[in-house]
Amino acid sequence: MQTDSEIVTRCQRGDKAAFRGIVQTYQRMVFALALKMLADEEEAKDVVQETFIKVWQHLGDYNEQRSFKTWLYTIAARLCLDHMRREQPFVAQPADESVVRSLASDSNSQRQLENSEWVAIVRLLADGLSEKQRLAFTLCQLEGLSPAEAEQVSGIDARQLTSNLYVARQTIRKRLKDLGYEED
Repeated sequence: MQTDSEIVTRCQRGDKAAFRGIVQTYQRMVFALALKMLADEEEAKDVVQETFIKVWQHLGDYNEQRSFKTWLYTIAARLCLDHMRREQPFVAQPADESVVRSLASDSNSQRQLENSEWVAIVRLLADGLSEKQRLAFTLCQLEGLSPAEAEQVSGIDARQLTSNLYVARQTIRKRLKDLGYEED
C-alpha cells in the first residue's frame, strides 16, 4: 500500500488515477467537516468539490513535512470559513429544536444520525458561535483532531484556539441543558 506522500508525488506528475484515489479516500472526511461547519448539505457538497479542485491546482505547493490529511483539512476548513462569510448566518429553526429534543429522549445511543439530523443539531447548538469558535469546536470535538493539528489547520494560535474552544463548549453545554439533554 502506498503512502500519501507517494500518491501525492504521482499526482504531482499528472497521474489522474492517483488523484481519484485521494478523492475517494478523503471525500467523506471533507464532507463531514463541511457539513458540521456549514449545517447545509448542498453547501457542504460544494465545499468538497472546491476542496479537491484546490488540492489538484496546488499539489505543487504541498510540503511533505506536513501531514497530507492536515493540509487537506486546512484547505477544506478555510473554504468553509469563506462560505460562512459569504452566506447569511444560519439561524436555528423551531424544527431543529424538535429534532434535538427527540434525540435527547431517544434511549438508543447507537442511533445513526442522518445528514438532516446533523444539520438540525449543528444549527441549533452552533447558532451564535463566532466563526473561530465553531471552527475550534468542529475540529477538536467533532472531528477529533489534536490541539496541535487543529492549530495547524485553523491557523489560530494555541492560546486563542483553547479560548475559542472553551467558549464554544460552554455555550453548547448551556444550550444542551436548556433542551434537557444534560443534567445539572
